[in-house]
Amino acid sequence: MGYAVVFSEAAAQDLEQLFDFALQRELDSETGDLEIPARALQAIKDAIRFLESSPFACRKLGRSPFLRELVIPFGGSGYVALFEIVDQHTVMVGAVRHQREDDYH
Repeated sequence: MGYAVVFSEAAAQDLEQLFDFALQRELDSETGDLEIPARALQAIKDAIRFLESSPFACRKLGRSPFLRELVIPFGGSGYVALFEIVDQHTVMVGAVRHQREDDYH
């Protein structure tokens, strides 16, 4: 059984903002690596594919067994994707944040 993974509009915007933030950080750095933003976005997308087969393997968030988060390692920290198992066929990603952010709940 596989799940279709869909992104809410907010989560899609989160990906754009994360990419833009990483790009700006690298542009502002004396030793900036302009490949890092693309690699970070790819790491997020690769990790999200895990939800197609095993969303219940991710840690629960709160009391609902269907609201969960996926930790996505990247570099010295990483990202966290908040998602909901909507039904037996669909997972909805509601937010994606850098691990040091805490405003997505």
